Amino acid sequence: MSKEPKNLEQRDGFQSKWGFILACIGSAVGMGNIWRFPIMVQKYGGMTFLLPYFIFVILIGSTGVIEEFALGRRAAAGPVGAFGMCTKERTGSDKSGKAIGAIPIIGALMLAIGYTVVLGWIFKYTFMSLSGSLFNLGTDMGAIGGTFGMTAPEAETLPEALKAMASAGFFGIGNGVWQIVALVVSLAIMVMGVAGGIEKANKIMMPVLFGLFLVLAVYIGTLPGASEGYKYILTLNPAGLAKPDLWVFAFGQAFFSLSVAGNGSVIYGSYLSKSEDIPSSARNVAVFDTLAALLAAVVIIPAMAVVLGEGIRDVSGGPGLMFVYLVNVFNAMPAGRIIGAIFYICVLFAGVSSIVNLYEAPIAFLQEQFKFKRAAAVGTIGVIGLVVSIAIQPWTSQWMDVVSIYICPLGAALAGVMFFWVLGKEKAIAAVNEGAKKPIGGWFFPLGKWVYVICAVLALILGVMYGGIG
Repeated sequence: MSKEPKNLEQRDGFQSKWGFILACIGSAVGMGNIWRFPIMVQKYGGMTFLLPYFIFVILIGSTGVIEEFALGRRAAAGPVGAFGMCTKERTGSDKSGKAIGAIPIIGALMLAIGYTVVLGWIFKYTFMSLSGSLFNLGTDMGAIGGTFGMTAPEAETLPEALKAMASAGFFGIGNGVWQIVALVVSLAIMVMGVAGGIEKANKIMMPVLFGLFLVLAVYIGTLPGASEGYKYILTLNPAGLAKPDLWVFAFGQAFFSLSVAGNGSVIYGSYLSKSEDIPSSARNVAVFDTLAALLAAVVIIPAMAVVLGEGIRDVSGGPGLMFVYLVNVFNAMPAGRIIGAIFYICVLFAGVSSIVNLYEAPIAFLQEQFKFKRAAAVGTIGVIGLVVSIAIQPWTSQWMDVVSIYICPLGAALAGVMFFWVLGKEKAIAAVNEGAKKPIGGWFFPLGKWVYVICAVLALILGVMYGGIG
């Protein structure tokens, strides 16, 4: 145990409470907030969806988010070191914990690789929106869909995807050049470290993202027809609350939106000062992540109502919403070129902040377990991310499904088991209370042990049953 304080002193870390919170908000605010949450709100009837969603945000924010922050901080390490700490304190050996901790590391890297492809799309569309070429597509859905089709080619299987990329020279199809741009920008932030790169970048990106989304929401609210969009958001259908699917997808949205996967929140927690109040930080992350999702909804749903009218009912979520339907919507609106540019800048900041968090876990793993220097770790993971992401482009959707359905919920469940079941009640509560202004309530441990951990397992089971819930 004597080595842990020394290890903590040598580690980079967040320099301020709000630097940590903004970085965690950045990791949580991702594409799910933008291309899935608004559609769930629209599909299930506004408040009918939001009520169960809020319940699950409260549950997960008050258990899983706190647990992952506290687990990382107590170990001063990412998942491998943190899981190893838990098994060592229970059994005297860290070998099994370290082996299990590799699972969320693999999940983080795989998710980051898939996100690299998506971030390449975002960088391209941000450039196109600023240059005016996106606006010049007008409302021709053939041209808009064709542009995204060339950007994001599709294949049914991984071998087919690899064959297509190889036959085209890997840069002959897809979006490889923009993926390089996206990855270079993200790696540049990471190579500067936690305080000098990640914290400073999020202190800029997150306030700007919220500010710009607010500007979009206010402007769109002034347009004729926007009120119909608000009706979707404010609709409450009590009978709808009896539908099991509603609760499943509300749970999935909250679970994945708060980024509990046993990796990113654990590693960010490991950079947190012992004097910081973890329950307070977790609450702020949950609140601002929810606000970001709601802002996206009050931008996207009224915007679609303005242009599409009743056609809003036929719109589905996912990449098609952001790169096809919304291009058509913004191009048809007054000041559409400006609105589109602002929107994609917001999406860009959300994407960069998320991918930095995802890559940080495997980068820190190389630093902790193999004593890599920061630049060498960033470079190694960056090369892996670039090569694999370019190769799998036509299979990105299936790649992301594998990670989100199987590996992320498994990582969250394993982290919960390690903290609530293996580490033990006394040490777990002490880890949460360190730096807290007041001790956490007696509800925390049993709620985490018996409800949150079971919910994390359910996220895996339900994801398999439904083909994805978040």
